[in-house]
Amino acid sequence: MSATDVPASALPRVPMSEALATTRVVAILRAENASRAEAVVDVLLENGIRSLELTLTTTGALNVVERLATRLPAGTDLGVGTVLTADEVDRAVGAGARFVVSPSVVPAVIEAAARHGIASYPGAFTPTEIHTAWNAGASAVKLFPAGTLRPGYLKAVRAPLPDVPLVPTGGVDMEAVGAWLDAGAVAVGLGSPLIGDALTADGDLGALAERARSVCAAAGTRR
Repeated sequence: MSATDVPASALPRVPMSEALATTRVVAILRAENASRAEAVVDVLLENGIRSLELTLTTTGALNVVERLATRLPAGTDLGVGTVLTADEVDRAVGAGARFVVSPSVVPAVIEAAARHGIASYPGAFTPTEIHTAWNAGASAVKLFPAGTLRPGYLKAVRAPLPDVPLVPTGGVDMEAVGAWLDAGAVAVGLGSPLIGDALTADGDLGALAERARSVCAAAGTRR
């Protein structure tokens, strides 16, 4: 173990989940409300996605997480996104979340997640922020917003920070998933490019199923 592998916190680092490490895709569900989230989750699971993030900016997200936590099959990774405080970590864990995601580096969130024994994925953009997040005990670091960058940026960052697992998220196009993984990403986070209109009342679940199968196939060829 190198010095960069040791978190500054006294708590041990919680590794990223097997579901995310294996499938290499986390689906991000963000909408005005969560009324259709469970139907969307079922379609995603049926088509290969096993890591699921529901954001706190979605009204009713924790209620949905609580219901899903009681019925999802073993090997499914269920988490909560847009987590900014330790109290929100506590609430997410209380609902059944097994990981939390933040748009920025919040040491209190990372520490609270470690205290609960769940993974944390803070968002970072620069090498300094990425290193800070990793030293604080992150399970992996969300490169965010990745859509403003190119895969070559991730490859360049990994040269001096090879031990930090990076998950590009935010504006990652479906067609670019392979390029990000080839550049060294351990996984990718996909929101609207994957989910499309599926969270709306009349959204196309059939098209969602096709996109899920497509991205899982693209990720699977690069293990």
